[in-house]
Amino acid sequence: MDNGLHTPDNQTLLQQNRLLTEEIQRRVSQLAAINTVAATVSQVLDLDMALQTALDAVLGIIGVEAAGISLVDEKSGELVLRAQRGWKLDFVSKPMRIKLGEGLSGEVVAHNKVIVTGDLTDDQRLAVPAFSQERVQAMAMAPMHARGRVIGVLSVMSHSPYHFSDEEIDVLKAIADQVGVALDNARLYEETRSQQERLSAVIHSAADAIIATDDRGCISLLNDAAKPFFEESSDQIIGMPLQHAPLHPILRDGLKRAMQNQDQTSSFFDVTLDDGRTLAAVVSHLRRASQVDQADIQDGWVVVLQDVSHLKAAERSRISFIQTAAHDLRNPLGVTLSALVMLREAIDPSDASMQEVIEIAVASINRIHDLIDDLLNLEHIESGVGFQTETVDLSPLLADTLTEMSPTMQRKNQSYNLNIPAELPPVTADVRWLRRAVVNYLSNASKYTQPGGHITLHAYAQDDGLHIEVQDNGQGIPPEAQGRLFERFYRVPGTKEEIKGTGLGLAIVKSIAEAHGGHVYVRSTPEQGSTFGITLPLAMPISENG
Repeated sequence: MDNGLHTPDNQTLLQQNRLLTEEIQRRVSQLAAINTVAATVSQVLDLDMALQTALDAVLGIIGVEAAGISLVDEKSGELVLRAQRGWKLDFVSKPMRIKLGEGLSGEVVAHNKVIVTGDLTDDQRLAVPAFSQERVQAMAMAPMHARGRVIGVLSVMSHSPYHFSDEEIDVLKAIADQVGVALDNARLYEETRSQQERLSAVIHSAADAIIATDDRGCISLLNDAAKPFFEESSDQIIGMPLQHAPLHPILRDGLKRAMQNQDQTSSFFDVTLDDGRTLAAVVSHLRRASQVDQADIQDGWVVVLQDVSHLKAAERSRISFIQTAAHDLRNPLGVTLSALVMLREAIDPSDASMQEVIEIAVASINRIHDLIDDLLNLEHIESGVGFQTETVDLSPLLADTLTEMSPTMQRKNQSYNLNIPAELPPVTADVRWLRRAVVNYLSNASKYTQPGGHITLHAYAQDDGLHIEVQDNGQGIPPEAQGRLFERFYRVPGTKEEIKGTGLGLAIVKSIAEAHGGHVYVRSTPEQGSTFGITLPLAMPISENG
């Protein structure tokens, strides 16, 4: 009995199922091959190795014996052959270069399409005539894509006649994109590594000590110049919190204080070590933009230490000369000023032009007197002669100082306030010189703050020191100038001529702080304002035994 299994309709159906199954198997095999290429190439980050790996994988799938990869060089506007496999001639040692838009490969890039050709021996479309010596009989070229653009061309070729099937072309296109993405990643990795190597070479060849930390404050990098500052080997230091690192105590304490200032981009201070060396330190935040919102995320700190001992020695020599000259100038200037005063009284008061000339001369001599006084004050402070220290309650001293300076700030319509806690611990200081330091800070803030600005004088205790700070919302100071603000006679480039001064006000504050065993610092952001501070040791408590 015929059960109907061999009727013509059923035979056709079986044939169709078999063909469909074979087609599915081919497609699965193709996808598997494409995935294999992608997985193989993506595991390699070295660009040259990735190129060779890609060629091996392609030739394992497409039934020809030769392949090549050309990459777009955007700087030169050329397509450069970077790797070849199975070619008779070497076109890589001296790379084959084709202008974008020229030749067959240029057409692939320009029109973003696959090109399939037969015999290329006498093909006039070749941009490099020497390629005809390769005797290629069949070639297929597919554009490679990455990040939405064509980055190169993947070519497969045969030295004997060959017909590329539609399936092979589809596979070639898919492989080209997989290879393109992998090669682009390898290229980016290579560029990043090269930049890191150049940056590392620059950092380690720098004469200044450079120390970097991660966002937790742990040391992540230090260059060769920084290693001598530590008492342990660099292998033991990496990963250690900077605040607890085996540094000189004075330097470590200064870095600790600077890193506690979270609101400023950078802080500056200098220290003198036991061996007499003077170091200038700049402590800067590393910040990066948040991927979630507009806020910046603190990503660590960078510390730069510069040995400025030679500058300090030169400064001492210069000041010694200036101080000698100042003493010699003071007496004749006094005589000249007395003569001008007598001349002013003798001249007819109605002669306005002559009176104006006399006033200009008197003002100039008074300015020279101020300069000489400041120089002699520096000598007095640095020599320590006449210092009379006592336990000082800062609250009334700061209040009196702000009252003394209030007329100056009122003339510029500047607002001001005193911000101190109810109780401040005492300090041991010379009241006269400490008052002078605060007055200089307030005067400096008023000079460089616009009319209508605001100035705050505040003080607070932190750790083992007492901080006095003058904060303004003035024009701020460029980062490159902050490290020199306390130098004698230094003037920030671009400062308006009408802002008068001897150039010694901040240097005097620094000398006063150091004479009291403290230090000065500045935090400033251009267009946002500045904070000038002085830190003094707290007064030692008196023991019950006297």
